[in-house]
Amino acid sequence: MPRQDIPAEYLDGYARILADASATGRRLTRDELDSRRALGERAADAGHGLRALVGAYLAATRAHWPGAQAASADSALAAAEQAVDAFAEGYERAQRLAVRQEEAARREFIDDLLYGRSDLGLLAERAERFGLRLSYEHAVAVAQGTSGYEDGHAVPREVERALIGRFGDRSILLTTKDGRLVCIAPGDQDEVLAFFAKHAYAATDGGRVAIGRPQPGPGGVVQSYEEALNALDLAERLELDDPVLRAADLLVYPVLARDRQAMADLVLNTLGPLRQARGGARPLLETLTAFFDAGCVAAEAARRLSLSVRALTYRLERIHQLTGADPADPVHRYTLQTAVIGARLLDWPDQQF
Repeated sequence: MPRQDIPAEYLDGYARILADASATGRRLTRDELDSRRALGERAADAGHGLRALVGAYLAATRAHWPGAQAASADSALAAAEQAVDAFAEGYERAQRLAVRQEEAARREFIDDLLYGRSDLGLLAERAERFGLRLSYEHAVAVAQGTSGYEDGHAVPREVERALIGRFGDRSILLTTKDGRLVCIAPGDQDEVLAFFAKHAYAATDGGRVAIGRPQPGPGGVVQSYEEALNALDLAERLELDDPVLRAADLLVYPVLARDRQAMADLVLNTLGPLRQARGGARPLLETLTAFFDAGCVAAEAARRLSLSVRALTYRLERIHQLTGADPADPVHRYTLQTAVIGARLLDWPDQQF
């Protein structure tokens, strides 16, 4: 008799197949194998465990073991082996299909979540299936490496193992998007994103991680994600060296770039005369960038540019002559530094406007 936890329908026709194949010593027919595969798929869809199902087939084999009419014990065992193998094949096929469907549903949810393309109420309902409660605040961290990463890649698996090992199930969602690692966590659990940033930086061999600000509601994930992406873009354009960037620390840059025309006018009016220098504006712009990044310390700026302090001082004097603004004068320094930031944001002088 089949085991009590496995319905008899998944063994339908097995006793007849076993008896007939055992009596003749033949192999199972295609229709018989297909029937076992179909039953295996149905059992998987119903949620029964493969171990219990195989046990039920072995128990049925004992219960219906052919007697003297069998060609041999070997033929009976061969028939049982073929039946169980076909059943397991159907079971595994159904499981693979279920996994693919689950992955597709997860990917569709993530795309809708990060792009805000779905009804927010429906999105919140779908989010609970993946462990997120979008009525709360969430923050998003994005890690970018030297190469792109997809779900199943060794790098996201390594980071996910570290996160689960450290925090367990804390309503954390780790995924990939456009070749980057993305971690979504509750807004009040900054330690999760800090831990993610540390391990993502190591796993990507020195990539860069940006963390958006915590934002409330279903649309908050999109907003925090976009802040993190903008932070990565700013870091590249401004050539920032920090491996971990927080959008909250970079708010001044979006403010400066909000009025593009005003920023373009400032860059041209303040730095435009540098184009008259021998070699163009680029060398003197790089000098100003290094000078301000070094905290206006001439010796440190010269070291970064591989120049002598005397050569750096000459360049600063030349900038003063051309622009009328003295980098060493606190009154002029703010205007010059803001213009330099604007030039980097607008990719001037490579981009003309």
